[in-house]
Amino acid sequence: MTRVIRLLAALFLTFSVLPALAVQPDEVLPDPAMEARARELSKELRCMVCQNQSIDDSDAQLARDLRILVRERLKAGDSNSQVLDFLVARYGEFVLMRPVFSWRNALLWGTPGLVLVLGACAAFFALRRRPTSASQALTPEEEARVKALLAASEEPGTRPE
Repeated sequence: MTRVIRLLAALFLTFSVLPALAVQPDEVLPDPAMEARARELSKELRCMVCQNQSIDDSDAQLARDLRILVRERLKAGDSNSQVLDFLVARYGEFVLMRPVFSWRNALLWGTPGLVLVLGACAAFFALRRRPTSASQALTPEEEARVKALLAASEEPGTRPE
């Protein structure tokens, strides 16, 4: 039993460090401060292949190329915002893990709230138009008619009208 537990623990440890292995040793910059900036930027950029991972976590070849490009731009003296601007100009805002709010994408950001408000208004007006239980009560004439129909249906050989 202990062999199974040890094997499972070894497998867990092996697979839990896989995202950390995305950055290859040959990509790492010699300057620790610049490498920290590169890693920070890599976490803000989306892998165009994986789409739900940053390029820092992705093993895709395109992610590796983007990590190398980020490091080259940093070595050339670009600031973090210049590197991000360069990549957005080249690949579009989709490359950012957290897209910036702008007038161009305001409809995209506002649509969920708009749908929620419209749904609440529709529910409010639908519930408002629904008849209440007091308005569903029978009038005395209707009650007398129902009693007459029930009494007629209980008599043998008669049909209610």
